[in-house]
Amino acid sequence: MRIHVADHPLIAHKLTTLRDQRTDSPTFRRLADELVTLLAYEATRDVRVEQVSVQTPVAEASGIKLASPKPLVVPILRAGLGMLDGMMRLLPTAEVGFLGMVRNEETLEASTYAERLPDDLSGRQCYVLDPMLATGGTLAAAIRFLVDRGADHITAICLLTAPEGCERVEKELDGLGVPITVVTAGMDERLNEKGYIVPGLGDAGDRLYGIVG
Repeated sequence: MRIHVADHPLIAHKLTTLRDQRTDSPTFRRLADELVTLLAYEATRDVRVEQVSVQTPVAEASGIKLASPKPLVVPILRAGLGMLDGMMRLLPTAEVGFLGMVRNEETLEASTYAERLPDDLSGRQCYVLDPMLATGGTLAAAIRFLVDRGADHITAICLLTAPEGCERVEKELDGLGVPITVVTAGMDERLNEKGYIVPGLGDAGDRLYGIVG
């Protein structure tokens, strides 16, 4: 598994504002959207393409276009939805699937409660959107779910990651035989006793959409 921490002043600037507890939900959503677009630029460096020729007003030119089958973008519900627009702005021709996963707050294990994905993902490149790679259980389960359906190239885009989560994903997916990359705006210090990233930015879902009572 490859971990890429994007190093860019604009990324660091937006992440700093996202961390600030004074940042309200509308501002948080807008900044998360912008940050994902920047991360998506880094994450799509390995997107599959094919050669084409086009006619310019002057002469014929060679170029590339996205290869078929189209990339599949998979936000993990619910917080991953807050990253979807930023991703699709950069990759508008991609297809979108949805994966609903919930983490048991006592065991910290993830389980699937909903999915809207093709039954056969053979030969598909998948981009998984999950704001926080904390304990790693959710992301590891999501990647295994996609690979079991045939996906052969996975890139996860996360706003923040923790070392413990990255280690768990790498350990649980060892020997999977599929290239996996995690692209993130930052690798934080650690997890606390509740499984939250420290210093982190709090609960991404709550900060994106507010707390539902």
